Amino acid sequence: MGLEPTSTDRNSSPPRVRSAPLDRPFAWLAAGWRDLRANPIASLAYGLLFAIAGDLITIFAWRNGHLFIVATSGFFLVAPLLAGGLYEISRRLESGRTSTFFVSLAGGRRNALELAKLGLLLGAIGIAWERVSTLLFAFLAPNVAPDLLALLAEIHLSTDHRDLLLIWILIGGTLALLVFSLTVISVPLLLDRRTGVGTAIQTSLRCVDANLLLMVFWGAIIVTLTAVGFLTLFFGLTVLMPLLGHASWHAYRDLVE
Repeated sequence: MGLEPTSTDRNSSPPRVRSAPLDRPFAWLAAGWRDLRANPIASLAYGLLFAIAGDLITIFAWRNGHLFIVATSGFFLVAPLLAGGLYEISRRLESGRTSTFFVSLAGGRRNALELAKLGLLLGAIGIAWERVSTLLFAFLAPNVAPDLLALLAEIHLSTDHRDLLLIWILIGGTLALLVFSLTVISVPLLLDRRTGVGTAIQTSLRCVDANLLLMVFWGAIIVTLTAVGFLTLFFGLTVLMPLLGHASWHAYRDLVE
């Protein structure tokens, strides 16, 4: 089966963006839930992969506290790209077609080069975050044991270590906001249309600028639901990640003409 035609080509003008009311995320979540129910096997397969990956990180990084924290927080940096298959499932459902897991993977082939460029950018940001985090712990808390529980206990008891935690949160939060702004629209746009990564990122930033409060609210919902998934030893992500992935597709549809 050949690749399907896309909505635009790389020579077309940048898409126009729309404004939406502050309560739209609830409609996106409702639409995401409908997509999950309409294609549960493929959607939950993605969720299960997220959950297994999280548990593997826990198993292998548990004795290295800062590495564990970096790996789990880095999840937020790469999740938009990893959710590409979920966007493809929602895209196909719009035209009445269901998807298997492997069919949804094929969606990325339509614009593979541009998606790869975005993936390299996110990978570079992730590597930079790991290096910055490692240096922070090395210089500001050199005597803290690498064990995760010991690290959390030391940070709780020591004012100096609480300062380290504050610096770490500020830097990590800034990077997370940057990645969210760059990818909230660009990833589904690249999957939907044959456009360049620069245009996709620019469109994403324009959407955030035009809907700042809405995007802050939507980002807070994503972080909250993902944190709930983490607190269930990652297995809550089996349902929550497909829900958020499908909902993010509908956010893109609402905000881009």
